[in-house]
Amino acid sequence: MDNMHSNPQPASGAPDEQPQNGAVPPRPEASGPAQQAGAPVPPRPEQPAAEAAAQWSAPAGDPQQAGFLPPQAAVVPPGPVADRSETRPLPPFAHEPAAEASAFGPAAEPVKKKERQRTGGMTVAALLVAAALIGGAAGLGGAYAGNEIWGSDVASTASGNPDTITVNNPGSVNEATAIATEVMPSTVTISASAADGAGSGTGAILSEDGYVLTNTHVVTLGGATSDAAIRVTGSDGTIYDADIVGTDPVYDLAVIKLRDASGLTPIEFADSDELNVGETTVAIGAPLGLPNTVTSGIISALDRSIQIQSSAAPESTDQPKGEGDGEESPFFFDLPGQEEQQTGQESISLSVIQTDAAINPGNSGGPLVNSEGQLIGVNVAIATAGGTSESESGSVGIGFSIPSNVAQRVSQEIIENGEATHGLLGASVTSASAYEQATAEGAVLVEVPDGAAKDAGLERGDIITEFNGKPIHNATDLTAQVRAVAGGSEATLTYVRDGKSNEAEVTLGTL
Repeated sequence: MDNMHSNPQPASGAPDEQPQNGAVPPRPEASGPAQQAGAPVPPRPEQPAAEAAAQWSAPAGDPQQAGFLPPQAAVVPPGPVADRSETRPLPPFAHEPAAEASAFGPAAEPVKKKERQRTGGMTVAALLVAAALIGGAAGLGGAYAGNEIWGSDVASTASGNPDTITVNNPGSVNEATAIATEVMPSTVTISASAADGAGSGTGAILSEDGYVLTNTHVVTLGGATSDAAIRVTGSDGTIYDADIVGTDPVYDLAVIKLRDASGLTPIEFADSDELNVGETTVAIGAPLGLPNTVTSGIISALDRSIQIQSSAAPESTDQPKGEGDGEESPFFFDLPGQEEQQTGQESISLSVIQTDAAINPGNSGGPLVNSEGQLIGVNVAIATAGGTSESESGSVGIGFSIPSNVAQRVSQEIIENGEATHGLLGASVTSASAYEQATAEGAVLVEVPDGAAKDAGLERGDIITEFNGKPIHNATDLTAQVRAVAGGSEATLTYVRDGKSNEAEVTLGTL
């Protein structure tokens, strides 16, 4: 950006006029002859200059009352102005300028990121846009928005300062800009390489000392290797070596640990059970090797279930049977160059969030966030329009993310134990649509050997229609929901037997 500063003109008015509506009076000159109309007026002798400035400061956060500023003031100083720090703290993603004295009084201590908080329920975007509007109304022409929100280094490339993102017109930033600014420092690009191949993906930072959440297929190259060399690049361009803490092929999640990392910015988790279809989503990642790429959309569907072939998938008794035999799945892990690795003997069933935010090969493991910049999902797969080659498997507006509640549980278990657990119903299932005796949509129990289902009184032919309150439309739905919870969990099943609906409390086994 060529010039982020402006030169506001002095406010006009008679020398003896009193400021109205809380406007800030022009800055007084230290000495000199009487001023002409429109020139600054010195304070009354009995009132110190600092008190005069504080007395006539504009109310914080009100663009209609912030129309006048002292001449030669290029930016609003970082210190408080008439208790401004109590009414409108800096946005949580604001640049933290060094404390320095000013004509408005001593500077306040900079806001620390660890102490940041959203005030009054305002979103990140609302704070940013409000600040930009105030800066524009104050006649700064974007200088305030550019320097106080984005920091002094406004324009950047993909590997620029983690607290910045390319902004050429700070006065018209939108919601996606604000969200990306919040989340970018918590996002990394992951490169994995082994003797027989290489690939890339994305990750979300979990802790200040370098724990990172991503997909199993990213760090294992689609299940091709268990000892890939991993290099991670932060959004600020810092490169780290990393080690695998643990992988969870059942839900395709993994945690890695960056070596010698400190002071990183962890991402914040949202409650994925509180999401609504239609909410704003933003995906950040490195699709096709392009790091720090931002795409936006909405939540297209919730509690969607997909089944993906995985060479790392474990065998289990209650994997859906008889579905998709001889057919090629339209769902693929979005790892560049690894389509040939996605044809394992087993498959995994995932409960996912569907979004139309563009997700392409390389977005895997990256965050899908809401309008608050909170993680709602971990990007994992894409749907194709029938093609299997890399050129035909780009985004078609149907991308999938593992819900944040599942990702948070699994990542915590991996960090604590090196692995995660998953529920096991202990029954073979198929979709009711393929079962002649079915009278309701759901998942039919085909075989019920000794295990959790039998212990709960379930029988062959029972049709499961709900699992912990979530609707079950087919066998993949049931398997995905059972796997989403921890082994040993208590669950409530709704099932149909002889045309009547019943409930059963089940203590799940552990996969």
